[in-house]
Amino acid sequence: MPNAESPATASESSVASAASDLRRIADALVGADPLNWVITGDSITHGIVHTHGGRSYAEHLHEIIRGELERTRDILINSAISGHRLTDILGDWDRRITSWNPDIVTLMIGTNDLSTADEATVVSSAEYAASLREFVARVRALGAVPVLQTPPSIDVIHAPERARIDEFADAVREVAASEDVILVDQLARFTELGNGGVPWGMMGDAFHPNAAGHAALALELATVLGIRPQPLRSRTLPLLEARVASARLNP
Repeated sequence: MPNAESPATASESSVASAASDLRRIADALVGADPLNWVITGDSITHGIVHTHGGRSYAEHLHEIIRGELERTRDILINSAISGHRLTDILGDWDRRITSWNPDIVTLMIGTNDLSTADEATVVSSAEYAASLREFVARVRALGAVPVLQTPPSIDVIHAPERARIDEFADAVREVAASEDVILVDQLARFTELGNGGVPWGMMGDAFHPNAAGHAALALELATVLGIRPQPLRSRTLPLLEARVASARLNP
């Protein structure tokens, strides 16, 4: 890092692993060169409506990186689009990913992919996993670091067409393991916050997190990627942690 189509970058990408990618991010965060972050996915990452005016997890990440880490020349792009599936991102690759010359690309997708509402467009978990592998390969071909996230909780009682959440989350985990990619297991974290179930205080509806849910998403992503300002200097992290704690107490 930063991303450049140099022999060194190509060599790094050819032997990339989750561990080496985390080291690349850690080294880059203390370096002087600016980074381009692309954050993509579906409506959850798009972050509209269900936060009721609150910030999305991508916006929290923006404040932590460009504000509290004072990496003011870093650029964070949110290219997520509500209602989209992974094939939509792959089919619009240049606009959604390549054109931003990314150094890090995070992906949270699957809530629409797993839906069985329209029988004509049902995607199998194997097809979804194959698309995830293609996504990872394309990101690594750019010399960038791919980061896979599982989707957060789904209330399957009120969204039965999305009952395959565990199957698709397992697909993300399996691809992350087999491709040796950084994994942010948001579903596992939300299940923990929900004491083994859906964390009701963090949901805006059956499958979209509310503002508190986005605080939880941001904290988990920042924790896994090692994006942690010094505690005594951070205003954002304590506020996000307090919001999550309060939501757990007030479902």
